[in-house]
Amino acid sequence: MGTSDYRLINMVDQKTRLAGSNRMELLLFSLGGKETFGINVFKVREVCEKMAITETPNMPGGVAGIVSLRGAIIPVIHLGECLGFTHAQAEGKLVITEFSGHTQGFLVGDVDRIVRVDWEQVRAPQGLLAAAAGRITALTELPDGRLVSILDVEQILAEVMGDEPVPPLEAIVPEHARTVFFTDDSALARKKIVQVLEGLKLPFQQAHNGREAWEKLQALAAQADAEKRRLSETLGLVLVDAEMPEMDGYVLTRSLKADARFAGIPVLMHSSLSSVANKKLGQQVGVDAYVAKFHPHELAETIARMLRG
Repeated sequence: MGTSDYRLINMVDQKTRLAGSNRMELLLFSLGGKETFGINVFKVREVCEKMAITETPNMPGGVAGIVSLRGAIIPVIHLGECLGFTHAQAEGKLVITEFSGHTQGFLVGDVDRIVRVDWEQVRAPQGLLAAAAGRITALTELPDGRLVSILDVEQILAEVMGDEPVPPLEAIVPEHARTVFFTDDSALARKKIVQVLEGLKLPFQQAHNGREAWEKLQALAAQADAEKRRLSETLGLVLVDAEMPEMDGYVLTRSLKADARFAGIPVLMHSSLSSVANKKLGQQVGVDAYVAKFHPHELAETIARMLRG
């Protein structure tokens, strides 16, 4: 991958319009074997050739060392080792990623190309594959028949580097304890959100992707209509992820804001895509507030503030 590919990666900010169209772009790469993996281009800062990696003592398992990239010292994660691939010796590229407020390099075998896919064609792993995958958040199929495993890079980063524990939280007073509905395709994110909501002593419902969330929320709205009450009396907040199979958080938010039954119910976006461009996209579709993953205290404070109006 040469200079032209480097420039292509850095055109991300020019492509943010994709996020509002239920489409995304994936950077495809291998780990030395025949499997094809993908990562959302919005998480990729650049791609470069493997450079000298300095090993340091007491680094977590899966961390190959550190590199100096234009004056910044960043950790390098051996992605093949993290995924348990014994054939991942042919690493030759470094994918520099930026998400959840962290910058790190992923050591991979080779980088293929960038492809554009519809979120509707992206599916969560099912059955035994879902149980065994762990670090795979979704799957999609290319026109040539190849299956692409989309990595849950937040889960991988948390396993390697650790994550911020949920602090003791103050319960929301009863008069503000309306239900929070949240949706996220990452098992790690759902676990953290549940811990925050349980700490706040809030009732909640959840979904695993945007399409499932939209269907469940429509059912709640229909039930409120049947009972001749406003949905906002019992549903206090909708918490959405940006990246989700079948329907992303931008399209879900736009659908909610266009439906009068959800009037008065704020939408909070909780995403690892924490760039200014992504926040602006959220504002364009009607997101009321934005919290970057994973900062549980900030998430708890924002939820409490929004429920209190």
